[in-house]
Amino acid sequence: MKALICRAYGPIDSHKVEDIPQPKPGKGQVLIEVKAAGVNFPDVLIVQGKYQNKPEFPFVPGTEYAGIVREIGEGVSRCKVGDKVVATGLGGFGEFSVAPAENVSPMAEGLDFETAAAINVTYGTTIHALRNCTTLKPGETLLVTGAAGGVGIAAVEIGKLLGARVIAAASSDDKLAVCRERGADEVINYETEDFREGIKRAAGKAGIDVVYDAVGGKYSEPALRSLNWRGRFLVIGFAAGDIPKVPLNLALLAERLIIGVFWGAWRTRNPDGEAGNMAEVAGWIRSGKLKPLISGRYPLSRADQALKDMAARKVQGKIVVVPG
Repeated sequence: MKALICRAYGPIDSHKVEDIPQPKPGKGQVLIEVKAAGVNFPDVLIVQGKYQNKPEFPFVPGTEYAGIVREIGEGVSRCKVGDKVVATGLGGFGEFSVAPAENVSPMAEGLDFETAAAINVTYGTTIHALRNCTTLKPGETLLVTGAAGGVGIAAVEIGKLLGARVIAAASSDDKLAVCRERGADEVINYETEDFREGIKRAAGKAGIDVVYDAVGGKYSEPALRSLNWRGRFLVIGFAAGDIPKVPLNLALLAERLIIGVFWGAWRTRNPDGEAGNMAEVAGWIRSGKLKPLISGRYPLSRADQALKDMAARKVQGKIVVVPG
């Protein structure tokens, strides 16, 4: 089989697609023929050794994917050969992958492989953030940074479904046009407008109740400063590359809450809650209330280019690697 292999941490260019033996499932494992794999910012960090989880070498990156079960190991009862499934962990950027059975779930009815591969991390993170980490209430104002990326678009869409007024912040007018199409009420181009002033303009007298920060860097502090009394600041990620160091008096002065969102750890601790969240997301997609944006499809031979485009923040919505 062919797969993108990481044999040592390094630049994206140092990881190549190779011919390797097809893996065999061991006890409690499932062999999946990968039909599509979502590309996420953590994939960029993992191959460079910049992520909190550091797998043993060699490994195949790709943290979410959809496909068909081709073989099951001893003791597996939650799926059978021929099932359409989604999986998380590693291994998505290959023609086949072995996954622990606990990381494998049935693919929701009515979804194609590409959509199924593109929603777990982004929509799973977002519904967990806005439902479990805090409760976004109808009529509240939600500010989303990095709003044209995968989790950003998901936050704009789910925020609207939950009845919030959504302000989308991104780095170009083209990206903000996509956010408008996805339901954003107001937009801020933080490359051409002072971010703090842009927030004041867009929020008006209502102010900001919840910040969904997927960017970090220099944008976090002005977003935190913008929060109303007892506003909630959701720490999603650091696409800007820098982990911000914010003055904690900003939390004290208005009893603001700073809440970390670690979807991967939460879903392991609460599989039933995760299943319920994703069933709701799948229902929204089937009904047409959600339409995940897949802006690019890459063959396996160009998986490295998919990672480069993600690293360069060229991606709107989600991109997928399609091995076939």
